[in-house]
Amino acid sequence: MKKKIIITLAILFVVIVTSAAGFAVANGAFDKKEKPSDYKVGIPYEQALESDKPMVALFYVDWCGYCLRFMPKFKVLSMMYVTKYNFVMLNVEDPVNKDLVEDVALTGFPTVYVIDPKYDNRFLLNNAIYQNLPKFRTELDRYLRIRGLLDKASKK
Repeated sequence: MKKKIIITLAILFVVIVTSAAGFAVANGAFDKKEKPSDYKVGIPYEQALESDKPMVALFYVDWCGYCLRFMPKFKVLSMMYVTKYNFVMLNVEDPVNKDLVEDVALTGFPTVYVIDPKYDNRFLLNNAIYQNLPKFRTELDRYLRIRGLLDKASKK
């Protein structure tokens, strides 16, 4: 009798554990990103330079908790503005980015610049804006309005 109870409890335990694991997998519990570079948002910097669109360039490091927390918003923005901006992720610790990193003023991480190769223009977005998606969008929309004015003025 004890053997039957133990076997029944063991089977019940296995069923519960496998059900819980299946639920966790189905709901993306194991898809959690561990570092910013896991997100793979945007295009390479060199490709963005050749484009006519301005770029939103994110300078990050993989050990930065703030960078990791910002990445879901950066990904959402990249989907919202896919036709208007190129989104670029630049790992500051990657030697490939050394010259660019030295050229921009990085005071912390993440750092976001809007870079416009067409007008040889770039500006730093204040880090107080990063966590507020509506403010971030306001700044991106503002730049697009200014760029539209520059485009009109250059056609005259």
